Parts: sequence; C-alpha cells; structure tokens
Amino acid sequence: MKRITGGIASAALLAGMGFAQTAHAQDQLAQNQLAWSIGTLGAPGVIDTPTAETFRDGELVASVSGYSDSQRGNFSFQMFPRLTATLRFSREKGLGVGGDTLKDRSFDLHLQLLKEKGWRPAFAVGLRDMFGDGVYASEYVVATKTFTPRLRASVGWGWGRLGSGGSGGGTRPAASLSGGLNNDTWFKGPSAPFASVIWQATDKIALKAEYSDDDYTAETAANGFDNKTPLNFGVDYKINNIASVSGYVLHGSKVGFQFNIALDPRQPAAPSGLERAPVPVAPRPSRASNPQAYATDWAQDPTAQPAIQKSIGDALMKDGQVLEAMKLSPTSADLRISNETYRANPQAIGHAARIASRALPASIDTIKVTLMERGMPASTTTLKRSDIERLENGPSTQIATVAQIGESERGNRGFTQTPGVYPRLLWGIAPYLELSPFDPIEDLHADLGVTLSGRYEFAPGLVVAGALRQKAIGNLDDNPKTSTSTVQHVRSDIYEYQREGDLTIPYLTFAAYGRPADNLYSRVTVGLLEQMYGGVSGELLWKPVDSRLALGAEVNVVKQRDYDQHFSFLDYSTTTAFLSAYYDFGNGLTGELDVGRYLARDFGATISLDRELANGWKVGAWATLTDMSGSDFGPGKFDKGVRLTIPLGYATGMPSLKSFSTTLRPYVGDGGARVDVQGRLYETLDGSQQGGLYRDWGRFWR
Repeated sequence: MKRITGGIASAALLAGMGFAQTAHAQDQLAQNQLAWSIGTLGAPGVIDTPTAETFRDGELVASVSGYSDSQRGNFSFQMFPRLTATLRFSREKGLGVGGDTLKDRSFDLHLQLLKEKGWRPAFAVGLRDMFGDGVYASEYVVATKTFTPRLRASVGWGWGRLGSGGSGGGTRPAASLSGGLNNDTWFKGPSAPFASVIWQATDKIALKAEYSDDDYTAETAANGFDNKTPLNFGVDYKINNIASVSGYVLHGSKVGFQFNIALDPRQPAAPSGLERAPVPVAPRPSRASNPQAYATDWAQDPTAQPAIQKSIGDALMKDGQVLEAMKLSPTSADLRISNETYRANPQAIGHAARIASRALPASIDTIKVTLMERGMPASTTTLKRSDIERLENGPSTQIATVAQIGESERGNRGFTQTPGVYPRLLWGIAPYLELSPFDPIEDLHADLGVTLSGRYEFAPGLVVAGALRQKAIGNLDDNPKTSTSTVQHVRSDIYEYQREGDLTIPYLTFAAYGRPADNLYSRVTVGLLEQMYGGVSGELLWKPVDSRLALGAEVNVVKQRDYDQHFSFLDYSTTTAFLSAYYDFGNGLTGELDVGRYLARDFGATISLDRELANGWKVGAWATLTDMSGSDFGPGKFDKGVRLTIPLGYATGMPSLKSFSTTLRPYVGDGGARVDVQGRLYETLDGSQQGGLYRDWGRFWR
C-alpha cells in the first residue's frame, strides 16, 4: 500500500489540483479582458493572420468559414496549455485537377513559446497545412500584446502563403503531392511581415483589421480572385458564451462569413447539481459514551454478514453500482464493486464508503473498496472509517492525504459472492452515424441507423458481447469509390464493407479476463472481433498499481470477414503481434509505443499521445511508420490521425460511463493497420489504478 502523501504521487496530485485552481483564476482574469479571436483557419487569429494567443486548456473550437469560392470546416483543440492543434476540411473552387473543386484536408500546430506578462508580449510559432499538397502551407512567428482591456495588437513574420507577396529568400520547394510531411519546405522561400489589431467595441462586438501579404496566387489564377489591397477587415458578434459569428472582407474583393462554437470542458453544457446526491456518512457513537457499540459479538452470528451484504448491495444498486463480493472481519470490510455509473472512479469509491458507513457495525474501522474491471480486481483504496466521519465536509485533498491506494488481492479467498449478481445481462439501443473516409474527389457519404448492443456475463471475467446494426437512412451504398491499393487490401476495402452495411454484426465475441500473477493481467478474446476481422486475440499486461510504466504483449490470429459482415469470411488470414510500452507523464498525458507486425504483414511502430482532462474529455494523436513504402501505402505515405472523446455527462449533467468518440484520419491505407479489439487491458485498467484515480480524485465527495 502507498499513501497519497508519499513521494511523487502526493506531489503530482496536489500540484494537479493547484494547477486547476491557477488555471481557473487565469480564466476568471481573462473574462474581464478582451476575448480571444478565431481566424478563418480555425486557430487563434484575426482573419487570415495568426496571433500568439491560445484557447483555454482543453477547449474544443469548431468553426465554419468561407466566401463564394472557398468553404472550410475547422476543428481545433487546445491539447496542452501552450499547444493548439487544428484539423481542417475545405473546398476550394478551381484548385483541383483540371480546374475541378479541390476537397482538401490539412493539419496545423500552433505553439505559444512565451505568455504575455507585464510589458512582454506573448510569442508563438506555428506550422499550417503540414502535409500533402499544402494549399494553406505556411509557417510563422508572431507576437501579441494587450494594450488595454479592449485593445490588442499582433505583429509577425510569415513564410509560404503568409509570405507569398514578399521578396527574397529564394524559391520555396514544392509541397509533397503524395500526402507526406512537408518539412523540406518549412521556413523557406519568400517571406513577409503581417500585422493585426482587435478592438472590443462593446461586450458583444469586436472590430478587426489586419495587414496580410498572402497574394492568393492560386485563387487568382483559378477563379479570378481580385487582390486589390493587403488589408482585411472583420467584425465578431458574440451570441452567448459558446457561440459567435463573424463577417469579413478579404483584400477588398470578397465578403465572407464564419460561425464559431467553443466548448470549454470546465464549463459543461448542462447545469451542475443534476447528479444524485450521495447518502451522508452515518457517524458512530463515541467509544467512551457507548463502548458496547464497538463489541465484536456480531461476527459470531452466521446471519450477520448476509444481512450486511444485502443492505450494502441493495443501496449500491440504487446508486448505480454493483457489490460483486465482500469480505468481513470484526474490524475491517473489503467491498468489491463494479462501477457502472460514474465516469470518475473516485466518485464511485466515495459513494461506496458512505453507504458502507451506514450498514457496517461500529467495530469496523477499516473500509476497503476494490474496483473490479471486467471481473479483475484493479486496485484497492483503504480508508479509515474515522477519517471518513471526520473529513466528510472538507475538501477532497484532506481525505487524499489519509487514503491508501494499493494492489488488490488476486484470489477470492475469504470473499462471499453477492447472490444474484452472476450471470447477468446488460443491453442498450443507441443511434449511430457512419461516414465515408475523406476523399479529395468524391463527395461525403453517410449512413444513420441504430445499434443494439449487449453483454452477458457468466461469471467474473467471462463475457459474451455483441451488437446488431441496422441502417435507417443514408447513401454509403451509393459511394462508387473502390480501393486502388497495390498491396493486400487489409483496410482500404472499407468502401466495400460500407456498401454492404444494411443489417450487420459489428462484433460478436467471447472474452476471458484474469490476473495470473501479481501486477499481471490477461485477456483472451474469440469471435468476430470487429467489422473486418474475426479470430483469436490474446494479451498480457504488466501494470503495477503505483507505477507510471506499463508493458504489454498482444497476439492476434485473424481472418478477414466477408463484406456483408455476417458469419462468412474471405480468403485472407494473418497473424499480428505487438510489444507495447505505456507511460503516464502526469497531468492526464499518456504515451504509448507499439512495435510489431501489422495486418498487411508489414513491420514497424506506432507512437501515440493521449491527453485526458479531469472531466473526461480526451484527445489523442498517433502516427505509424512501417517498412511499407510510401508509394505502396498511398496518399499520406503513412498512417496517422487524431481521436476525440467527449463524455455524455458533459452535455446532460448526469453521471454516465457513455461517451461520444470520433476518429479523424486523412486517408485509410493498408499500411500500419491493426485489429480493433474491444476491451484492451490498458484502457480497461487505467482509470482504476493510481494515476487515473489521482487525476479524478477531486470528485471523491461528489
């Protein structure tokens, strides 16, 4: 067992809470000043030029902008306090092959090097449109200074598009037409200055002006864009705390409009206070006033534990949790619970501890709450009952200093299973939306329908799970796109699967989870593993409760499913295998490195970074490089993408384990492809062990 007060763990927890308080104070200060501005490319900016500002940490900003010949959909995420990432989908008239409309996707990074402080301006550096044909490709350095609460100015220097009207610097190398990284072009070629100013005229209206040396060369040649002046002008109107609209005039010839939505993870869409209130702690009488209450005679009564277990189990069931098993002694109680309601496990632990305080005899002063994940004991939080009674109305930092989080017992010795828990059936119905992969030629296709999913748990760790999906409306079956890949079609035949996607079985599996040794977890999954593959998947994970490092190994023996996604298969079969390392960097940041053999029998590695905020918002990015050549992979040269998860509770204000997740990738290729197996061990256990519990500990008393 390790106390939270000990060493690095305590420092990380208290520093994280202090960081949140500092960030909140900074946000409160920012509310009294000029609001940040969103440029037409979705990142912090004025119109076409960037600023050195950032969004709030963890904020998701979506915008739609455009004029008659250009439309853009931008998605920006403040991945870290100083790093903004932007993914963009756009349509540009006349810029495609043969003068067709170009349907483009692009990715930007914006890094703030210095925050504004005193007389010092903020400084930032950025890369726009880092991959592919580089329609918006440019690099910049920029400084921004707030002169009064209503006046802010920026000045910077740009290359690429931002410096296309400049002189000197030689010729800029051509962008990669195969979708690769354009690092050979960065900060090269002609360059030029840019500048901007924003004035907050009223609480809702901001006026903007900028000087931009982007000469719109391609647009002028393709569709007659008339660049009359390097000056752009705009106005922002704030609708409410999350939405705004903008209008602008580009280079004296084009009028454009923009709509923005900003979702701050610290300001949920639903009001607070909708969650069910936890039951209060039931304090015991003092030992001095009633010593008989602390007698242990009850432990000799064979009816005592069943009655106590039923009382706690019934109360936990009403709270949205399951008491799977319990072990009692005259002075301690160990509750094995399955949290089926609360996104933050510390909230589930806090509810369970308070419920237990109302049912346990007074002689029991130690309450242990063991979190069960797919039948595996993941961690045990040990609390003194006297501390629960004493600290119930204090901040979560106080209970944190006396709690212990440690390894759970592996076996079932001494535990009594709660009657009626197993076997059990869980099911649900939910809508689904499936989109066709991005394609620069074809239009977007989509299907909307319903998914019936369920799982049947025979016993702890033994689960049958499956889903049926029925299309209601859509046009994925009209998509004429077919794969032109020159290698084995392990993923690029996604169009064939989507065309057959009327009534399908996305997955149907039997899985067995276990703990074969201390700090070691196992999973074996058999069946229809995912939309495109069936077979056998096995995994081992070494993950000590209090370690930042975890190591894993996975082997999958799979065969490709037929396009109708029922029970038939195609001829292709293969074996994939990976060694994985995971590291918790703190502040919600997790890194993962996977090395091994992929579905197309190529060898390589995938590096991933994911950041989870304390309220459950999660954003990540990955890149995979294998021995498959860039020409064989296709546009993009290698697999890469971003993923986003937003918990349902953010929108509803009610506790829920459900979430909305989406993955955005510029191209679906056959290189670096992996089997998508549900219930992988690291994702299953992460939120129930020390790092994840510390991250969410502030919800213990909620």
